[in-house]
Amino acid sequence: MKIKIIGCSGAEFPGHNSPSFLLDDEIAFDAGSITDSLTEKAQLMIKHIFITHAHLDHIKSIPFLADNIIVGSMVHRVTIMSIPPVIKTIKMHLFNSTMWPDFTVIPHPDDAVLKLVKLKYNSPVELNGYTVTPFRVNHAVPSVGYLVEDRKKRRFFYTGDTGPTAGTWRKIAGTAINCLIIDVSFPNSMESLAIQTGHLTPNLLKEELANFRHLPEQICITHPKPQHLKTIRSELNRLHIKNLIILREGDIIKV
Repeated sequence: MKIKIIGCSGAEFPGHNSPSFLLDDEIAFDAGSITDSLTEKAQLMIKHIFITHAHLDHIKSIPFLADNIIVGSMVHRVTIMSIPPVIKTIKMHLFNSTMWPDFTVIPHPDDAVLKLVKLKYNSPVELNGYTVTPFRVNHAVPSVGYLVEDRKKRRFFYTGDTGPTAGTWRKIAGTAINCLIIDVSFPNSMESLAIQTGHLTPNLLKEELANFRHLPEQICITHPKPQHLKTIRSELNRLHIKNLIILREGDIIKV
């Protein structure tokens, strides 16, 4: 598996893009910066987008992607997938013909640019040779992380935004995770805010990893606040966790 990092930042500044991860060109996880960063050709290769939650920084490229498809007169369709509360929020508050045109019925209700698909917690879906399973994570709004497995039984887990979520790790305790892409948004001094808003700090990350029987081969940090990146990096280094990296836009993860 090859995962391209389109965006992995916890805030937007030049050079820091909102979360979006691209698997083998056709499958995206979150859509914070797809249209900011990808060429038209690359955008039109995307067929499926798994959304972790409905906060703006994780969905804001979807409307612009749909608009690019329509304006370019492209016969291209994209499936947006997530749990029911996320799909409901996207439909009600984004594609409602007020905030943005309803691309779930354009150009025709039977052949719309976007198709919204509801997923069930803990229920896998098969797609392009992958098995993708949504698991509940602890955030300020209904949220899921995704466990992705290929035909060779290689797996990665992308948390999206999450605070402490030991229940999820217990559910997948017997599953070997080759790569964990996990939120660490704040430095240790901001732990109260991290917990209140559903995020992790380096110390909270250490507590999360204690729930694993075997640490993942790769631990990839996403969503750090750029204003605190230097401190977060220093605090993570002091944990001496093997094979831990802080992701950057443009990185490629091979699982």
